[in-house]
Amino acid sequence: MKMKEEREGSVLKRFLKSPVGKNIAYFVRWVVIAYILGFLGGVTGGVFARLITEATKLRMAYPRMIFLMPLIGLVIVWLYHLLGEGKNSGTNMILASISSDEDITVATGPLIFVSTVFSHLAGASVGREGAALQLGGWMGSLLAKIRLFRLDEREKKMTTMVGMAAVFSALFGTPVAAAFFSMEVISVGIIYYAAMLPCLLAAFLGRDVAVLMGTEYESFHFNALPQLGIQTVQPVVLLGLLLSLLGIAFIIILHGCEHKLKEWFPNPYIRIFVAGTAFVLLTILVGTDIYEGSGAELIKMSIKGDVGIETFLLKILFTSIAIGAGFKGGEIIPTLSVGASFGAAYGKIIHFEPMLMSACGMIGLFAAVTNCPIASILLGLEMFHGDGIAFFAAVVSITFSLSGYYSLYGTQKFIYGKLKNVYLNRLSNH
Repeated sequence: MKMKEEREGSVLKRFLKSPVGKNIAYFVRWVVIAYILGFLGGVTGGVFARLITEATKLRMAYPRMIFLMPLIGLVIVWLYHLLGEGKNSGTNMILASISSDEDITVATGPLIFVSTVFSHLAGASVGREGAALQLGGWMGSLLAKIRLFRLDEREKKMTTMVGMAAVFSALFGTPVAAAFFSMEVISVGIIYYAAMLPCLLAAFLGRDVAVLMGTEYESFHFNALPQLGIQTVQPVVLLGLLLSLLGIAFIIILHGCEHKLKEWFPNPYIRIFVAGTAFVLLTILVGTDIYEGSGAELIKMSIKGDVGIETFLLKILFTSIAIGAGFKGGEIIPTLSVGASFGAAYGKIIHFEPMLMSACGMIGLFAAVTNCPIASILLGLEMFHGDGIAFFAAVVSITFSLSGYYSLYGTQKFIYGKLKNVYLNRLSNH
């Protein structure tokens, strides 16, 4: 009997060491991890989305809450210093934890959760997907420390990507784009295909759990799309060229404003109070609240063509002040709103399909500033129900190629060149 058990054990060991056995073990392990992170990401994203929605409703019901922005900013800075996270670099830290050995601090998740809700309550021009990446990466890094899964260092970094995909999808409702963004954003020129299975599983589960919790997502339908041809591609090509320049300018202004505010006001309490006050004064000066918050409403207005020529410039200004001041949330939805409003203005000027130009502006600028062309095209497909892929692919190919080595994220690495197939392994310009 003992000899039989030993033979069966040796057969099992040999099978597990075989290529088929290793594939099955990989599949089982990462399906379990994906389901855990997908469920946790969906619940977290669902609760987070609900709080952001309620904070936004409260701010819109009481417009004078904008005057509390400087005080709410002080609370955010105090929370980070209370937990010793004054130098927390947010999304940059998450990306660096995958490409290098930087650790994700334990306080990152709770802090970004609370501070982003406060930022939206104050009306700061920030998004929530940056917070999603931090929350997801934080959850993935915590799960990686559980010894039961016996993960090596590279596999631990994969769990960070899986967590990012889960919460990003739960908040944005685009699971395929969320999965590929998490695989693509770390190192430009490389996609971490080993993470595809768990990232996709976690992203779909995260979205579905968030939907069950009542989370709703924005999506759009084209009324009609023009036939693809020389006459219709030419406006898209020119738009792509302009978006490439806009992407570079947006990043320079965004990071430049942050650096200048830190230089002028080294004390973070003074910096966020002064910049928050400037934000309030600018809001009064322009006489509208459309630049408050993430920009989701601005995207809908742009798709309908109900924005002015100057809208994208003012959104860049408000976003740069809010993020440079230290308000939390991220840059992605503000980026989409800048691209959408620029595309709508461009469409009006040339008298060509403002809705299509707004959609291309949104997707093209996203590709320019994140350097994630595949995720950008997929984002367009999921947001517009599978329509417009030819136009999205055309504008993304231009903006990605011509936007240089600039990035929203200072720790994003360019492994290979954009215009030549050469090995670079360099950080972005910022």
